[in-house]
Amino acid sequence: MAAIDTAYHYYLSTYANQSASRYDSHKKSELRNIYNTIVKINKDAPLYKIKHSGDVQKFAIDIKESTRVIKNVVASLSDAEEGIGNAFQKKIAVSSQEDVVSADYIGNNKETDEMESFLVEVKELASSQINLGNFLDKNHLTLKPGSYSFDLENSTSTFEFQFTIHTDDTNYSTQNKLANLITNADIGLKASVTEDDNGLSALQIESVSTGIAPDEPFLFSIYPQGTRDSISAVEALGIDHVSQEARNARFLLNGEERSSYANTFTINHAFELKLHGISEEGNPAVIGFKTNADAMAENIQTLVDSYNSILHTASKYSDSQHQSVKLYRDMSSTAFAFQNSLESMGLLVDDKGEITIDKALLTESVSEDNAEEHLSVLNDFKNLLNTKANNASLDPMKYVDKIVVTYKNPVKDHLVTPYITSIYSGMMMDRYC
Repeated sequence: MAAIDTAYHYYLSTYANQSASRYDSHKKSELRNIYNTIVKINKDAPLYKIKHSGDVQKFAIDIKESTRVIKNVVASLSDAEEGIGNAFQKKIAVSSQEDVVSADYIGNNKETDEMESFLVEVKELASSQINLGNFLDKNHLTLKPGSYSFDLENSTSTFEFQFTIHTDDTNYSTQNKLANLITNADIGLKASVTEDDNGLSALQIESVSTGIAPDEPFLFSIYPQGTRDSISAVEALGIDHVSQEARNARFLLNGEERSSYANTFTINHAFELKLHGISEEGNPAVIGFKTNADAMAENIQTLVDSYNSILHTASKYSDSQHQSVKLYRDMSSTAFAFQNSLESMGLLVDDKGEITIDKALLTESVSEDNAEEHLSVLNDFKNLLNTKANNASLDPMKYVDKIVVTYKNPVKDHLVTPYITSIYSGMMMDRYC
């Protein structure tokens, strides 16, 4: 299982913090089409063994994630169907004070929004509830060995926690034990042990959510159970002490006071705002749209960045995975197929296939009379890139080093091998499958 743990740890440490977009969800018909495509691919796939050397798991994961980014970027630029140019004219929100409030446009370009621009003045950020326990000597044991319990109540349920203290425990080990117990319970709380300048340690418990409803006195509360020992334990640890109450975000929207449970929220289902700091009194941030030329340049830059990224992925593993050259050739052929046309509008393709942008030439190209022709080329490049990314996403294992055991007999062998895909999704992580 060590190979599985290594792969999962790499995925979680590298990609788990990336936020999902609405393009990561799919309709049943889309999932059915993906399944049918996988079955078709597997029907003629040879039987092979993966060389468990170097970074095979990391490489396969990076391929999947790089292609996912490309497909999401292409999907975001394909919402508008009326006219080729609209694909790259997706509106981009901008804030005059990004350090205070940032904005993303999540509306539909086809709709006319009532708010083309508006003012936001942040008065207070949303905060979580924090209970900070007593600071105790790390190397001593304040509580006597034995079994203890306490109740933790949130707005919907009450949970009983039990823990045991052994003779070789210390305050620090006890606090760590409780931190793991509370966090692993998965009830919307995260706990950790913090230390002060004097080397003393305390148990800190924080709610994952922020904000609080008017009828809620707290997000969570801790009570000792009825025994004298449990009451003494909670008093000694101090975990029932609320050091920071949960608060809602408060802000002015065009001068009108509003509130939100979280620091990320939507306005009119068209803008997603993220609050980062407090505004200067009377100095609101202006939320609006970038100009068409700036928006187009940024959308094209996003597409180019996603393309260059997968080339970097292939190059990164060129020493440990020799078959990565196939990925490089497949993806770079997209740019080489349109090289002359792309360079005429400021997208410069180097010998390795990577693209750099001459922004001045690009802006001039999409603003002149024959802009439609240039945008048509970009649209074709976008669509071909999406096709290449989709193919790589369906079968990332074709780019890793492997040993072919046998090819199927095209005349006799008509059975589908549905578990070939599992070599990526899980079985490839276990050397003994």
